[in-house]
Amino acid sequence: MDGTEAESASSLIDAKLASMTDWRGATLAKLRRLIREADPEVVEAVKWRKPSNPSGVPTWEHAGILCTGETYKDKVKLTFARGASLDDPKGLFNSSLDGGTRRAIDFQEGDEVDEAAFKALVREAVAANVANA
Repeated sequence: MDGTEAESASSLIDAKLASMTDWRGATLAKLRRLIREADPEVVEAVKWRKPSNPSGVPTWEHAGILCTGETYKDKVKLTFARGASLDDPKGLFNSSLDGGTRRAIDFQEGDEVDEAAFKALVREAVAANVANA
């Protein structure tokens, strides 16, 4: 992905967040900020755009997909592409625990984010991608 595509993806994510005026938009914006702080080299992308989901799925990448961010009526879901292989000492993963590859974190309204643990998980996801690139 070249710089123009990355800027375009970031702009699409900006627009999606701006259109979400409830807690889900604020939560996804906070998670986005933490991902960027944990990995300043992260590249934003928007995947799986289609007529039923024109804004697509925000995706953060570094040597492959780190995680995706989806919003639902009752939650914000961050799915880590290699989550099953990551150490999660703080028990952040609370969804998709039976999968052999992915793991997810579901955030409900009012949930607090353990910022240090979340950033550590993002950095571990980067290391896993780089090691498998």
